[in-house]
Amino acid sequence: MTNNTQAFDNWIRTRFVTLNSALESQYWQQQDKANIEGIGKSEKNALEQEGKALIKTLLKEGNTDEGFDNAFDLLGNVGLYMAACRRHEITEPSRERSSPLIEASALAMHIGASIGVTPRFATAHLTTHNKSINGIYKRFTDLACEKLFVDYNTKSILAYKRASDALLKIQPLGISHPITFDLLNVAKTALQDVINSNKTLFNKLDTEEFFYQVRPYYKPYRVGSQVYRGANAGDFAGINVIDMSLGLCFANDPDYSQMLVDKFLYMMPEDQRILRECMCKTSLMDDFLAQSQHHQASWYQENLKLFLKVCDRHGQTAIQHHDQLVNKYISNPAITMEQQHMDKVTASGPPLTVLLNTLENLRDKRAAFNRTDIRTCYADIQRLKATLNTV
Repeated sequence: MTNNTQAFDNWIRTRFVTLNSALESQYWQQQDKANIEGIGKSEKNALEQEGKALIKTLLKEGNTDEGFDNAFDLLGNVGLYMAACRRHEITEPSRERSSPLIEASALAMHIGASIGVTPRFATAHLTTHNKSINGIYKRFTDLACEKLFVDYNTKSILAYKRASDALLKIQPLGISHPITFDLLNVAKTALQDVINSNKTLFNKLDTEEFFYQVRPYYKPYRVGSQVYRGANAGDFAGINVIDMSLGLCFANDPDYSQMLVDKFLYMMPEDQRILRECMCKTSLMDDFLAQSQHHQASWYQENLKLFLKVCDRHGQTAIQHHDQLVNKYISNPAITMEQQHMDKVTASGPPLTVLLNTLENLRDKRAAFNRTDIRTCYADIQRLKATLNTV
């Protein structure tokens, strides 16, 4: 890490957090908490100018060839700065054709193109690739609600990764291998960890604090002339590896494959590789269906029962996410929001109604609901259940 990179990192971890936190305190005192216009002008100016000065030195420095990890970390810092400027409407995509953050855009595009990721901050920058120094990792603010949100997002992501890693290891072994039972158990336990983590988050995270003080930092913003959607907690391979490895979702489903295409560059390159490989493999669901003639074998009965439990557990995480977290933290608070702010609610780009419909369909695919208007694996699940011994 160069001296200029270190100086910018120190600013992101200290002064940057102080300025954002001060602005959040001022916004929170208003009756209309979503309004930020005309508030905290001195803090906004300091945020923009101090960050710009540090980034200009980095842009002049050029590509120092410090390796992927350092480049990715620097991209995250530039992205956090740009996301904060978007949150405080120093920049706002609907009123601009190109980002006024010229130096930040140039540096972000340079780094993003060189390492093969989108030129903005991604979920990994705040979760799985967020280095802690003296017990403190990078955040936008010092607010407890943000720390709670990031902590439990990280817990869930790592649990999903444990489940996906276990399922990927089954493929070269085969569903009849005795170790497959152990790997399915690992996946089931990890998915229960996701459920437990989400439950804790649901019980502890205040709705208004999240909606007004955390969510706005995840909005779309421009890098150069292009608008990039906000970072999403699902921007990692693990959850989709589980979808397709189990056979609950399909790579040749147009809606699902569109979602995969949209998220590729928001993921780490290693995740991009894993996801591409997974898209070319058969699912465990298809493997069990293809070997159903062995339904009387003990391995089949034991492994299928556990496989179906893993499918059910994955479906529970999807139901929990949609019916509790999305409703509590996005759709319900949006009802009471002032109308002039409604077009800026979602981080993913489309209007709230479109987003909610997409999430509902994804929930039903992962939970294998019986629907005739979209493709789910409900019938396949029923076929497999019919091969289980009832005694």
